[in-house]
Amino acid sequence: MKNIYTYTQSELESPELLSLDFGKAVVFSDKSPEKDSANEDSLALFEIDKKTAVFLVADGLGSLPNADAASKLAISAIQRALKQATDNDSLREAILDGFEKANQQILDKMPGSATTLVAIEYQNGEIRSYHVGDSMILVTGQRGKIKLQSVPHSPVGYAVESGMLDEDEAVHHEERHIVSNVVGSADMRIELGSAIKLAQYDSLIISSDGLFDNLYVDEIVDIARKGNIETAGQQLHELARQRMLSPKEGLPSHADDLSFILFRPTK
Repeated sequence: MKNIYTYTQSELESPELLSLDFGKAVVFSDKSPEKDSANEDSLALFEIDKKTAVFLVADGLGSLPNADAASKLAISAIQRALKQATDNDSLREAILDGFEKANQQILDKMPGSATTLVAIEYQNGEIRSYHVGDSMILVTGQRGKIKLQSVPHSPVGYAVESGMLDEDEAVHHEERHIVSNVVGSADMRIELGSAIKLAQYDSLIISSDGLFDNLYVDEIVDIARKGNIETAGQQLHELARQRMLSPKEGLPSHADDLSFILFRPTK
């Protein structure tokens, strides 16, 4: 593996820029401003070669024990699966194997714990998404067209997808944090997306729910697609933190751990 960037229990003061052979990424991870315990999110970016990478975000379920350890284990399981993959194994097979291994290890080593896990496979300018839980994946074009938006594996997420709830109702719903599909469950289901070609000025975001619980999708798109990627990452962090610390009536606000990767290809 060419480069390995991992962030577990991280407390970053500001987003960090990573320069890759095929693009630029901004990463951020920090715990909720309202808690003293560890950040239960983990994220990683594995740059495998000059044209291939895997992006990961895991959000340990804070209502359950060992949430921080569960998210860290999920990242480690994917990393191990990628390292152990042979030349005959596809990247897809390695990622799926990592999900399965993470699920079994949590069930065996820390029963009662769980985490969400989202992964993006990047190869030669194409991405494919994998996700379990309510952490989010979003791809937007330079003009704001949404090319991919994952559906959270939750009753509220499914209600929005079916048209029973709108986005504003969802972000204020009292049951928005109930998750129906997690890593650490005998019934875990991996949702595998279709391959999508990224245009040069597209923006990819994967994040824990700390971002989408504090900003509307249109706000995230508007920030992510414009200007310098470092500035965009800083604005996402600052606005989400502002909403957490200073709730205003009618706007989303939920103090939570916040982790995201913002990526734009350059080739």
